[in-house]
Amino acid sequence: MTSPVPSPLVVSSPIVSTQWLADHLGSDNLVILDATVFALAPVTPDGPRYLSGREDYLTKGHIPGAVFADLFEVFSDPTGEFDFSRPNAELFEAAAASVGIDNETTVVVYDAVVGQWAARIWWLFRSFGYDDVAVLDGGLTKWHAETRPYATGAVRPRVAGGTHPRFAGGTHPRFAGGFVATPRPELWVDKSFVESIVAGHADAALVCSIPPAEFAGTAGTRPRAGHIPGSISLPAAKLVDPVTNAFLRGDALKATLAPTVTSSAHLVTYCGGGIAAAASALALIRAGNEHVSIYDGSLNEWTADAAAPLSAPGA
Repeated sequence: MTSPVPSPLVVSSPIVSTQWLADHLGSDNLVILDATVFALAPVTPDGPRYLSGREDYLTKGHIPGAVFADLFEVFSDPTGEFDFSRPNAELFEAAAASVGIDNETTVVVYDAVVGQWAARIWWLFRSFGYDDVAVLDGGLTKWHAETRPYATGAVRPRVAGGTHPRFAGGTHPRFAGGFVATPRPELWVDKSFVESIVAGHADAALVCSIPPAEFAGTAGTRPRAGHIPGSISLPAAKLVDPVTNAFLRGDALKATLAPTVTSSAHLVTYCGGGIAAAASALALIRAGNEHVSIYDGSLNEWTADAAAPLSAPGA
């Protein structure tokens, strides 16, 4: 008698618990990504500085089987005008394949901070048409707090491949690596669309994910301080429990999101460079908001234009 074939592993929510991941470690079609990036202090006059989490991944440890996801050079466009610019479809296909992901893979992504870097990877997959991806609730912080197992050193990615029709025969080199993107351009907006919101010509609301002091214009290193006029403040750091690092849920999440949920059907999140904005987008999607987009250029692009208006009520 033959053994039954196990059901494919599929996530049904944008986040999964540490227990869910512990229960599924080692599953054949599961890829775990460590997307950690650290912000360095002090911030320079040219803006924030960042450090890849790769060294910590290698030496301090990671979730067993996790592959490091490089947001500097691999999951961003290194030729982009600003840090962490989103890649095009071809670059993203190569990035996904490089960490062993194809169109039959379940992906869980985490980071060692408050989830915004993991959310950025999640949003990239979502924007390229792939939904079998979830962010680990509480990330590496919660995993360690629960004294769950960890490993050090690099993990060799699985070989990406699949039965997607566009892989047929392996004749097209672009798809030989095993992931096919199906872009959803509506999940991004550009500067001109944001300008139309500010002018009152677009039925959408802006949600700003930078810290409160930066929103007020009393802190920050950009030459021009403040936020895009009309924005609602939703700092990404306030979307997690400060004790457990787990994402807010239930009434706590509803209360935090209340000003944004009632403001508009179409919500556009932004921050400094499109990273914290992904954490806000994740929270909004979890709360049932279906029409959410990210302004990828965010304040990096907006403040570079001297003619683009800013509001800084506390400055």
